[in-house]
Amino acid sequence: MKKNYLFNWLSVLLFSFLLVGCSAEEKTTVEKQEEVVEEVKEYTVTDDVGNEITFEEVPETIVSLQPSNTEILFALGVGDKIVGATDYDTYPAKALEIERVSDSVAFNAERITELNPDVVIAYTIGQEEALQLLEDAGLKVFVIESATSFEDVYEDIEQLATVMGIEEKGQEVISSIQDTIQGVQERVKSATPLKKVYYEISPSPDIYTTGSKTFQQEILAAASVDNVFSDQEGWISVSEEDVTVKNPEIILTTANYLDDAPGEIKSRAGWDKIQAVQNDSVFLVDGDVISRPGPRIGEAVELIAKTVYPELFQ
Repeated sequence: MKKNYLFNWLSVLLFSFLLVGCSAEEKTTVEKQEEVVEEVKEYTVTDDVGNEITFEEVPETIVSLQPSNTEILFALGVGDKIVGATDYDTYPAKALEIERVSDSVAFNAERITELNPDVVIAYTIGQEEALQLLEDAGLKVFVIESATSFEDVYEDIEQLATVMGIEEKGQEVISSIQDTIQGVQERVKSATPLKKVYYEISPSPDIYTTGSKTFQQEILAAASVDNVFSDQEGWISVSEEDVTVKNPEIILTTANYLDDAPGEIKSRAGWDKIQAVQNDSVFLVDGDVISRPGPRIGEAVELIAKTVYPELFQ
């Protein structure tokens, strides 16, 4: 009986030591985990003007001052953190619910300061003095230069993903865009010769189109169309005669603010001699999709390709 009692007592004592040991081990593990969290808590990201912005923790509230960056943030899954946006933030639909603090040119520094976001995602178009007001108010301002190429867009996505602590998601978004573009190019690789396209950004009387070394030209090229003004660079002011001389097979316009943009183009004096007008190949395309250097560039390439080569997507 005494032996049994001694055995039982020793068992309890041993079990107690094991519990203490486990508890100590668990405590050590938790402490180590806390140390790791502490180590990765603060991080620094360099913006496009060379400023190193240090974040003590991942931002929970954001003000976005450019529609393309707003679209990127939504694509990354953090659009719900945006508390201030511009008048032109229309995509996705959820963006329409965000408070307006900018018209994309000027912004309401006082209201942005009141919102006190963890970070302001700004851009580089003559806002240096205004941005200084935000910095003087103690806000973190992360500047992204307006993208002029697909590669720029991918870099913007990477930067914003890093700011938001979701680098892997950023790579997923980039891969998805690249897959879409590659899929379109597989469809249109049989398009020979390439269709001659005139892309109109601004209608008569101040007609503007796009030439080489522009974001829109990269979209057109990726869709395998021949931009009739690609022999010139940048944003180009052209005359009606310039376009008739080029004689495009397809005309694309983004003037969605007109009641009937294709109809207005087809009614221009002398344009009835253009192939595109004769063949009723004048199309209105979504300017927001085509013009925004954001996560919908794959969509933009697909939209152009489907409009110009519909038979290849049937």
